[in-house]
Amino acid sequence: MSTDLIRFENVTKRFGDNTVLDNLCFSVRPGKHVTLIGPSGSGKTTILRLLMTLMKPDAGTISVNGGRLFPAGEKEIREVRKNIGMVFQQFNLFPNMSVLRNVTEAPVRVLGLSKDEAEERARDLLDLVGLGDKCGSKPSQLSGGQQQRVAIARALAMRPQVLLLDEVTSALDPELVAGVLDVLRDIARTTDITMLCVTHEMNFARDISDEVLMFDSGRVIESGSPEKIFSDPGHERTREFLGAVL
Repeated sequence: MSTDLIRFENVTKRFGDNTVLDNLCFSVRPGKHVTLIGPSGSGKTTILRLLMTLMKPDAGTISVNGGRLFPAGEKEIREVRKNIGMVFQQFNLFPNMSVLRNVTEAPVRVLGLSKDEAEERARDLLDLVGLGDKCGSKPSQLSGGQQQRVAIARALAMRPQVLLLDEVTSALDPELVAGVLDVLRDIARTTDITMLCVTHEMNFARDISDEVLMFDSGRVIESGSPEKIFSDPGHERTREFLGAVL
């Protein structure tokens, strides 16, 4: 019986002639925080989009908590997807809904929570991300950093086993980045959620990660603890990449 929560086995994804993931194998154990680093176009975000079932692989098997995402039928995919939350680069909030409704909508519709139960959960989460006083606001009334914190609360409202973070600070003004990263550090420290993170914020990756995977050309070329990867990388390509971004 596998103890892995996420497992990619021989996963290949192509866009036309471009192979973005090349026979990729990797796994993540429950409760671990794994960060994917590497140059743009190396396949990192594609991994998250596959886990969110926003696209399908061309070959290979993806499973989450023992349930298959690919290959699988629609019903099985829906069940597995309930365990996964994602925070995107662009906050993707519903502009016509209040902050509170943005956070309660999916738990009511997908999980079948009562409105009262969903609202209680949402208020707790909005307090957690420092926005308990913004429940009645619309997204347009918030700063980018505040919108991203609402998006984090919305993902957590589904009580996912896995939280996917896709360059969550890349669309923010520099002065807003620290507040969002502090919220994510708190979540990493105080919950048992498994986190899979794509980021160019190397200090953040060093702080929260149990393991760092270095990607290049659709493959993991090196993996290890943050101390190992950032202080003593073994692969020339990793040294080159870190030299450019640190």
